[in-house]
Parts: sequence; C-alpha cells; structure tokens
Amino acid sequence: MMFLRVAAVAAVLCVAGCDLAPQYDPPSFTTPPQYKAGANLLSGASAPEWWRAFRDRELDELEDKLESSNPDLASAVARYDRSRAFLAVAETGLYPMLDFQGSLSENRQSDHRPLRGKDLPNHYGSNQAFGVVSYEFDIWGRIRDRIAIARALSQADQDLLDQTRLVLRAELARDYVLLRGFDQDTQLLTRTLKLYRDALTLTRSRVEGHIAPPIDTERAIVQVANVEAQIAAVAQSRAKTENAIAALIGEPASGFKIAVRQAPLASPKLPRSAPSDLVERRPDVAASERGLYAASEAIGVARSAFFPRFSILLTGGTQDTHIRLTDLANSAWSVGPEVSMPIFDAGLRMAELDAAHADYRDADGKYRSTVLAAFQEVEDSLAAMYWLARELRALSTSATAAGNASTMALSLYRDGAASFLDVVTAQDAALSAERAEISARTRVLEANVQLMLALGGGWRPQADPTRQASAMETSNGK
Repeated sequence: MMFLRVAAVAAVLCVAGCDLAPQYDPPSFTTPPQYKAGANLLSGASAPEWWRAFRDRELDELEDKLESSNPDLASAVARYDRSRAFLAVAETGLYPMLDFQGSLSENRQSDHRPLRGKDLPNHYGSNQAFGVVSYEFDIWGRIRDRIAIARALSQADQDLLDQTRLVLRAELARDYVLLRGFDQDTQLLTRTLKLYRDALTLTRSRVEGHIAPPIDTERAIVQVANVEAQIAAVAQSRAKTENAIAALIGEPASGFKIAVRQAPLASPKLPRSAPSDLVERRPDVAASERGLYAASEAIGVARSAFFPRFSILLTGGTQDTHIRLTDLANSAWSVGPEVSMPIFDAGLRMAELDAAHADYRDADGKYRSTVLAAFQEVEDSLAAMYWLARELRALSTSATAAGNASTMALSLYRDGAASFLDVVTAQDAALSAERAEISARTRVLEANVQLMLALGGGWRPQADPTRQASAMETSNGK
C-alpha cells in the first residue's frame, strides 16, 4: 500500500513538471540585400570542397592528408568526443539509478564497549546484499535544462571542430598558393640571372675592346650578385613554407618535399553567397549561437535552485548474521520519498542567478560580435579582390612595358647608342615590375582563399530545432 501511495505522488509530480528557463530569442540582424564590394558577383551557394576550385591535384591530395593526419584536427575531434560524453552523462539524470551493495564480515565486540548488553555475543557475523534504486523527479526542469546545456555545448564543439577544419584547410591552401608563387618568382629570377650573366659577358668583351668603360663591368657584377641574393632569399622563404605544409599534414619536415613546378595555379571561380545566409554558413557563428543558447538554459538551472528537489529511494535486499542470504525471512526493504528544500544560504543562490544572467549577456555580446566580424571579413575579402584585380591589371601593363624597354635598352647598348647605365636602369625596372606582378597574382589567389574562409567554405549546420542562427531579417534597402 505504501508503494502505491509513493507511486501516485511521483506521477503527480511528473505531470506537474515545468521549465524555468527563459524563452530563447536570439538576436536578429538586419542585413543588406547585397554586399558592398563586388555585390553583383555573389549569389547562390559555394561547394564544401572549395579548394578544388584551384584545379590542382597535388593540393587536393595535401588536403586529404590534412583530414587524416593533422594533430590539431585530431585534438578538436577529441574535444568534440568529450562533449558528447558529457551529454551522455547529463542524460542519465532522466533515468533511475540502480546500485548494488554487499558485504561479508565476522566481528568481535569489545568486552568494555559502552552500553553493551550482557546477552550480546562476543562474536557475530554481519552479512548483507542490497540493491538501491534512486530517482529524482525533474519538476522544475533542472535536469532537462542541464541536458539542453550539454547538448548545446556538444553542438558548439562540433561547430568548432568544423571551424578548425575550415581554418586548417584554408591555411594549407594559402601556404600552397605561396609556395607556387615562390616557384614563379624563382623561375623569373633564374631566367633574369641568365640574362644578367650574358650582359656581364657582353660588358667584359666591350671593356676589353676599349669600347666601354670599366664601370660597366662593375655595374653588371652588381646586377648578377643582387639577383643571386634574391634567389637565395626566395629559396629560404619557399623552404619555410614547405616545412609549414609538412606540419599541417602531420609529417616531419625533414623528409617532406614538394617538387618545384613552373605552371602557375589556376584562378578559381568566385564562390557565391548572399548576405542573408552568411550566418548559416559560418561554423564559428553557429558555435557562438550555441553558447548563447546554453547560457539561456543555465538561467533555468539557477532558478530551479530556489525550489525543493524531490526524489524517491527504494532499498531492498537480505541480511543475516550467517550466510543464509537467500532465506526470505532475512529479507529487508524500505521505500519512500525524499525532499531537499533551501532555507537559508546567505544569498548564494541569488548570486548564482545573477551570474547566470551576466553569462547570458556576455554570450549575447560575443554572438553579436562574431556576426559583425563575419560580415567585416567578407567585405574585406571582396574589397581586397576588387582592388587587387585592378592592381594586377596595372602591374601587368607595367611589366610588359618595362620588359620592352629592357630589350630595347640592351639592343641600343650593343649598337653603341646607349650607355650601360640605361641598360641597368631598364633591366632593374623590368625585374621589379615582373616580380610585383607575380606577387599581386599570388595575393589575388590568397584573397580567393580568404573569401572562401570568410564565407564558411560551403559549411552547413546540423539540423536541430533549437538552432536559431538563421533568424536574421533581410532588409530591402529601406
């Protein structure tokens, strides 16, 4: 009869359960209909494997190795696995807990034990085996809120894992772009070195024939030495970049090598996106939103601390002074509800509630800041691509003209119609212009990588009804 009463009370408490967490309303943002820079270039969606837009098989293979061997990515996977384990721990609160307790002992009482009865034996056994079932009724939603927090943080860790993967892939792509830029620079310098050495041979011949002054030879030697120094500097930068790529794909730098290649990287097609879906495409924004949601649920946990906690405890088993534990006459059990009610805590719970509200405001500010930073990064990347394209066109024109001037100056020098100083000036200008063009072309490719990173690389969040990161208002320019 007692058990039925307890069960009836438990049913009433479960039906009366509620949730003290506030209604979750994430911040909404009014977004423009198009991006400020390159507005007409973006619409639709980009592919998740964005690096394949460079159409480079070696880069594709390196990206695959990064996925399987990068230690930072492996660490991020471990953090996500840990958060999933914490979620599983939180979910156990919804179910009864069953424990077993058993002991066998032989005991002797002291002859002088206080209040010892005369008829009590000196030796006695104490053997028992009990099962304990406990269950807390989640009346105020404390357990459910803790589960919601653990689930949101697990989702945030998954988003951060995707963000780590995206950043590492972008870093690898940038390093590869730089490496191929160094290859182009080295090719130019090597070709230029041959021309300068030919010019040095020419000046020596003219000086020996008393056609040109000795200073021409010295000027030619300076040119050759300067280019040799530049080749060494580029080789050093390339080696450092190659070592960085080795670390990204989880290989020792000592045994890693990427062959020099003369062909330049292809320019990728511009990824497509619209401002209204930017928040849905950025894993770091999604992770920040999950943190905001977890902070909202934490307020519910703090509020539930002001109310009593109800649980039920059922203990059943057998005990005997000997080992007849299977005898029904030695059975024992107890069942009954328990309540824990706060009375006085000197303001502890109120302080914890204030802290939970402060954490929510902090998470709200971080979420807004992350969204604004996302828009800034996209606009910065688009602006960089726009102005770099104009810079590259101008530098291409400059390099062509400077190359023509260098050729004409050397031809005039051979004919005795120009001084070698004119040749040096024209050749230095041509080399500087061509190197600047290669640098600009490399920076354009880097800007493409940065834009793909800023747009989230085609990432999409896992479907979940509590995710509100897409709750953004798209303005019509009003």
